Amino acid sequence: MTAKETEFRRMTIKDVARHIGVSAATISNAFNRPDQLSVQLRERILHECKSLGYRSPGLPARTPRPGRVGIVGVVLSDCLSYNLKDTVANQFLTGLTEELDKAQLSLLMLSAKEIDSGCQFRQHEAMVDGFIIYGQMNNRQAYEQMIRQRKSLISVDCTIEENSSIQSDDFGGALACARHALTHGPRRVGVLGLRLIDARHVCRVYDPSELFDESESIACRRLNGYRAAFAECNRQLLHDSIWNIPINTHACAQQAAREALLCNPRPELLLCMSDTIAIAALQEAQKLGIRVPEDLQIVGFDGIPEALSCYPSLTTVYQNSMEKGRQAGRLFLDTADSTHIVLDTELLIGGSCPRPSI
Repeated sequence: MTAKETEFRRMTIKDVARHIGVSAATISNAFNRPDQLSVQLRERILHECKSLGYRSPGLPARTPRPGRVGIVGVVLSDCLSYNLKDTVANQFLTGLTEELDKAQLSLLMLSAKEIDSGCQFRQHEAMVDGFIIYGQMNNRQAYEQMIRQRKSLISVDCTIEENSSIQSDDFGGALACARHALTHGPRRVGVLGLRLIDARHVCRVYDPSELFDESESIACRRLNGYRAAFAECNRQLLHDSIWNIPINTHACAQQAAREALLCNPRPELLLCMSDTIAIAALQEAQKLGIRVPEDLQIVGFDGIPEALSCYPSLTTVYQNSMEKGRQAGRLFLDTADSTHIVLDTELLIGGSCPRPSI
């Protein structure tokens, strides 16, 4: 190793950016999102980084620094079995482990529901180099433990004070799909929401003051996206047409969908906050003899493979959960600066809510 490599071995991305004369985000893009830069700029940055001995945290062959145990704690808002079965959570964990494997780090999965004492949390804290929080932290005690701990902390789909975070564009995705669905001119609309309020059972959301804060709830960001689409049409989304589903399972979604579809008058459009919910709604409609999309349009959110293989295929919002996991891993590996990343979403038009005929 040359003297120059030794001198710059411990440079952070911020140090490198200052040396080259670009932003830290530009350095990150050069390694991880080359499509965001011109060929000339990316080549110059990579050449400079190589001469400085700096390598992106996303690249392989990194070993834990001295004093580190080489384990990353991932705190999951739901029980472990749910996250292993849920398609979106599974994709996130796959992307995350790809990055941790490159850095020769291990993963310890923890459920926020099980962090119920300071003593227990300190035991977990001693076992890991830091934490990645995945999902909404309804356990207030666990949330406060996370804030007080002094190790690296990355939040996913929520924000925790001044720590780095990553999320999808939930508001923009919901706005785009609701805007598309409302072009059909439905008179009655139902929303099948996911964890909008602190309730353990399927219920309607009558009191807006019960809604979670947008910063801690992807569902509320999606709900605000729906509302924005309604406002564009000079319409209002009524609270008695919004259902809260406590957990993203087929059984809970089935119950909410059946309640909505048995209302009189019945909704002509269901805005569903996950594809799991939308698929359950589609199946319930078929059981009740309701034609989709002739009598009822349905839209989902997530873009999971099952949404494209059902009949009719779902109109949904695709979010790249695997890339979200990769980016979370990269943020953890390079925590010199507080960074907030919002990933783009994409509207996918399927048969459950097609483009209006001209």
